[in-house]
Amino acid sequence: MSDSTTIELGGENYLVRPEGGVLRIGRPVGADVTWLDDVDLGLLPEPARAAVERGDLTDADLQRALLGVVRAEVDRGA
Repeated sequence: MSDSTTIELGGENYLVRPEGGVLRIGRPVGADVTWLDDVDLGLLPEPARAAVERGDLTDADLQRALLGVVRAEVDRGA
């Protein structure tokens, strides 16, 4: 988990980790992580993609985009 960044989305803590061309989103579960989704960076809006490229995983534009991904996971029942 050391290369992951903890961010708050919708009042919950999530971990995000860039890996190649994707951004992994997960939930901490004790000492482990349950990875929920891998988001292709090309699918993110430009401001969110730029935040990842400059290493700012706490950027508001990126967090808005990721909140949509997290809500979709909840809607799917993941």
